Amino acid sequence: VETPLAFIGSSSYIHYEPKGVVLIASPWNFPFNLTFGPLAAAIAAGNCVMLKPSEQTRHTSRLMKKIINELFDEDEIALVEGGVETGKELLQLPFNHIFFTGSPRVGKIVMKAAAKHLTSVTLELGGKSPVIVDETANINTTARRLVWGKFVNKGQICLAPDHIYVHESRKADLIASLKKYIKSYYSENPIDSESYARLVNRRHMDRVSKLNEDAIEKGGNLEIGGQQDAGKNYFEPTILSNVPDSAEIKGEEIFGPILPVYGYSDLQNVLENLNRKEKPLALYIYSRSKRNIDTVIKSTRAGGTCINHNGIHYYNQNLPFGGTNNSGIGNAHGWFAFQEFSNARGVYKQHIPGPLELLTPPYNKFKQWVTDIAVRYL
Repeated sequence: VETPLAFIGSSSYIHYEPKGVVLIASPWNFPFNLTFGPLAAAIAAGNCVMLKPSEQTRHTSRLMKKIINELFDEDEIALVEGGVETGKELLQLPFNHIFFTGSPRVGKIVMKAAAKHLTSVTLELGGKSPVIVDETANINTTARRLVWGKFVNKGQICLAPDHIYVHESRKADLIASLKKYIKSYYSENPIDSESYARLVNRRHMDRVSKLNEDAIEKGGNLEIGGQQDAGKNYFEPTILSNVPDSAEIKGEEIFGPILPVYGYSDLQNVLENLNRKEKPLALYIYSRSKRNIDTVIKSTRAGGTCINHNGIHYYNQNLPFGGTNNSGIGNAHGWFAFQEFSNARGVYKQHIPGPLELLTPPYNKFKQWVTDIAVRYL
């Protein structure tokens, strides 16, 4: 690093060192990516790692364990299978860092356990990532990208658009375009489409179904979808409109293939509403108005933002990826992930005596004069 004039006669640098033994606890929705991605960064930073993948994707966990066992000694990298109780036991151990990807609810449990050992944490959480579509947006492009971003992996993505605020003048057109692209991507019968996934298990199937039923019972309009086959964990791509504030879907992260659409006439009201809620992992803006885009970014807080797209920022390794407050702590990807798993150790080396030597006692008028000069000009 650069040497300030007051430190002439010295040099300084940052020595990145591994944090030590780290725990990476990964979720079920992208089990390979969200386990091996952080693992690569942890290894690059020089750590030993214990992996705890989700028990909900046990076949994938078993395969990952086989891979890890073939590639690494157990005292370097170890993968531990198991359920909730196994996770609780792991959290009692004095790790040097914990990297957790999952829900804000479990993230609080992880952070509480880490606090007992003053263990640093990276929390990649989620939240209700909103979309703003203003009156200047290209509706056809917007709908095409939103249908991809929402329904890929059945909406089981922390970055998936959770709900849409669209200007009233474009609402009908947007809903019509969303319907068009749902049929274009997944056919008239998505249950037969090889491109459309399934919910991870029956518990999540029931949760998504209840959110949909509650929204409709309380006055929401079913624009398309809603068909389901619980035995196959199938839930059709679904668009809702005019969902009332009393609906549970307004407050709970959907994490499934339901996309509520809300109309607005005043952008400022939307921004005020967003700022009353927890900060999301992502906020998406579809607009051709620089003024509107700048207003949204400057008036809100989010882990990340895409302009005229959604979710794509995740794939740019030159961008930090992470949440803020309820949607996460710390960043991942590329250099930012390396930093998360490293301790930045500042090193200062004195080569020859420098002006700071004058700060030692006894103090006199000459040293006071030197100090005054330093304060004024350095």
